[in-house]
Amino acid sequence: MKQYSVTRIGEFHTNHNEDYFISQEIGEDKLMIAVMDGCSMGTDSYFASTLIGKLLRKICKAFHYKEFVSQNRNTPSEYLLLIMSELFTELIELKNKLQLEKEELLSTLILGIIDHQARTGSILTIGDGLVSYNGQLIEYEQDDKPDYLGYHLAEAFPEWYEGEHQKLDLKDIEDLSILTDGIYTFKPFDLGEYKPMDQSEIMELLLINREDQQSENMLKKKLLNIEQEMGLRPTDDLTIIRVIFE
Repeated sequence: MKQYSVTRIGEFHTNHNEDYFISQEIGEDKLMIAVMDGCSMGTDSYFASTLIGKLLRKICKAFHYKEFVSQNRNTPSEYLLLIMSELFTELIELKNKLQLEKEELLSTLILGIIDHQARTGSILTIGDGLVSYNGQLIEYEQDDKPDYLGYHLAEAFPEWYEGEHQKLDLKDIEDLSILTDGIYTFKPFDLGEYKPMDQSEIMELLLINREDQQSENMLKKKLLNIEQEMGLRPTDDLTIIRVIFE
C-alpha cells in the first residue's frame, strides 16, 4: 500500500490555506486518513481545520497505544465511531476552555479508516467533499451551504452520529482518494496557449491515473503538469489523500 498527499492554497486565497490533512497509523493494520476544509465565512477558518487535524492525531496515537496494550482489534467502522466520539468530546472541552464561538469551529471533515490487511474501510463525510473508490466518484455537494461539525457540538453524540447518512463501508479497496471540493475550481490563470482539459480529465489524472506512482510526490507532479501543460490552477484550496494497493 502506498500513500500520496498534496495540499495547495487556492488562487483566490491570499493569506492562508484553509484546508488541512492528516494520515496516522492506528495499531498494526489500520490507517486513519482525514481532510478538512475550513469555512471561508467562519472566523479564522484555517484554525478549525488545523485544530481538528491535531486532535485526530492525538486521538489516534492514544488508540494505537491502547491496541498495543490490550491486543484488541477494532474494525474500521468501530474505530470510526470511537474516534468521532473522542473528537466530539475533545472539541467540546476546548470550546469551553478557550471560550470559542461556533464560528471559530466551522470545518468540513472527511474521515476514513482503512484496514490495509483486509483492504476494507469506513468513511464519514461531514459537509462537502469527494471520495474516489476504485474509479467510482462519490460526491457530497450541499449547494454551498455545507454542514460543519461545529454546528453539532451541543447535540448528544450517539443520536447525531446515528443520523449522519454520508457514511461508506468499503471492501476490496484498490485505489481510494478523499479530497476537498477545491477539485472543482480549476481555472485558467493566464492567457497563454495551453492544451485543453475538462473537469473529467482533471479527475482522471489526479484520482485514477497511476503514472509516476513509484514517486511519493506523484500528486504534486500531476498538479504541476496541470499548471504547466494546461494552464490551470485551483481557485479554492485543494487537498487530496490517495491510497493505492499494489
